[in-house]
Amino acid sequence: MAPHGVILEPARLAADGGMCALTMTSVPADADDLLFEALTPVGLTVRVTRNRWLVIVRAKHPVMAGRELSVREALERPDQVRQSRIDPEVLLFYKAEATNRWTCAVAKRRAETGFLITAYPTDAIKEGVRIWPK
Repeated sequence: MAPHGVILEPARLAADGGMCALTMTSVPADADDLLFEALTPVGLTVRVTRNRWLVIVRAKHPVMAGRELSVREALERPDQVRQSRIDPEVLLFYKAEATNRWTCAVAKRRAETGFLITAYPTDAIKEGVRIWPK
């Protein structure tokens, strides 16, 4: 777990785009690293940094590369927002892409702001309390 204000990013990737072991290094988070901010319909502003986005598209969900606008759309204009069953401070924002296909943006709430944990395409909406629309 990284200390507050520090972002973990992949330190090594294969030059040819192939699979390789990743090691994680910490990099300070700052305003210059901001990729975008999204105001959600539940009143939460979610910050997405360039470093966090690189972790998502290189290490977690490479299929999301180039899908920044889809994630922003999911945050700003979701079809549904659900609260995680495990952590009440985690919200899942779902935006339909096609029949039975959604973009899911997962954000952690800290007071009135939040940060993007991950984003991925999915064919199922997870259980959890539906908080928007009610």
